[in-house]
Amino acid sequence: MREEILLNQHNALQLEKLYRGNKPGFKAAFNALYPELPGNPLAEGWYQRLNFGQDELSGGAGAWGTPGERTFVVAASLFAALIAKLPEMLSISEDFFYPRNIGFIVAPVLMAYFAWKNFISWKTRGLAILLLVASAVFINWLPQNEKSDTLILSCIHLPLWLWSLLGAAYNGGKWRKGANWLEFLRYTGELVVMSGLLVLSGGLTTAITIGLFKLIGWDIQEFYFQYIVICGLSAVPIVATFITRVQPTLVSKVSPVIAKLFSPVALVMLVVYLVATLVAGKSPYHDREFLVLFNGLLVGVMALIFFSVAETDQSGSNRGQIVLLFLLSAVTLLVNSIALSAVLFRISEWGLTPNRAAVLGANVLMLAHLFYVGLKLFSVLSKRTSLSAVGASLAVFLPLYSIWSATVIFLFPLIFGFK
Repeated sequence: MREEILLNQHNALQLEKLYRGNKPGFKAAFNALYPELPGNPLAEGWYQRLNFGQDELSGGAGAWGTPGERTFVVAASLFAALIAKLPEMLSISEDFFYPRNIGFIVAPVLMAYFAWKNFISWKTRGLAILLLVASAVFINWLPQNEKSDTLILSCIHLPLWLWSLLGAAYNGGKWRKGANWLEFLRYTGELVVMSGLLVLSGGLTTAITIGLFKLIGWDIQEFYFQYIVICGLSAVPIVATFITRVQPTLVSKVSPVIAKLFSPVALVMLVVYLVATLVAGKSPYHDREFLVLFNGLLVGVMALIFFSVAETDQSGSNRGQIVLLFLLSAVTLLVNSIALSAVLFRISEWGLTPNRAAVLGANVLMLAHLFYVGLKLFSVLSKRTSLSAVGASLAVFLPLYSIWSATVIFLFPLIFGFK
């Protein structure tokens, strides 16, 4: 949306089409871009039109979507709750169902929401349904073996695969050409922020409700968690998505602040952690659990870098934030290199296993991605390119993560004989 607005900033007809196609998305993107469009009378007119006399947070007309959108959210939330309660309804083992199917509780309804909002063709919808059904059949077909590394890896990578399918739906069914993966990253960050706020609010409400009923001698804790909490958690991503779409200015103001606050914290934490690791004598080369923790830390920091780049002012005016992101990516690159060398060392010493193969592939992909993003950030600092090139560098690799996750899910069990 941002690129489309910039491209058509002097084309009144095309701006009107963009607005009517996605009003909340257009408003959020336009208000973010407005400072970059000085002296443009058309942009000034649109800014006044979008923001005149409205307080979206007051709950005025249209502030909370159309009746159709609200009906869809309620129906989707009920459907997600139904999927979440299938183990109880069909007497399926929870240990079998939830590790394999937790992603299917919300991914299909979120994909349906964006397919509806983006007017995706029925042919593309049919392909998406086919991929979802095939994924569900395959993951539930895998033999039940708690010690199977390939099963655990498939279950871990399945949410990433479903997330990439959701990204295609978010982009109107586009995968590469015409797809705006940076905007999808921004939506993902906003979804995480809003979901976190909803979970915190729900947790507070739960504690108060259970406490009040205890005062009158009623113990509703088991019932409340079995039905209210499980169904509520299933609905959180759907409700959070709805809020980010109909109240874009609400979340778009919070997310950049979070990115700016946590980026320096993550940088300091990484440096201190590396020093503490040397002092404590810990080594990912011989300690398997420490290597797992090391890689988990790496994934978390990389996610923060991507979220921060997506939320940084694309005009490049915030040079301090760009310097911080460059330093964070450089330190994370060092951490990634250590993790990758540890994996290669373990493979050379003890051979190739499904876990080591999966970690090796992920580390190589992340290392290449971090290096590419770091080069682009350095180019921005040396004023050889704009920050939009950094956003493009994020988008280039996202389909590769999808391909890798599909490889681990569908091919690893066959390659390694379900071990």
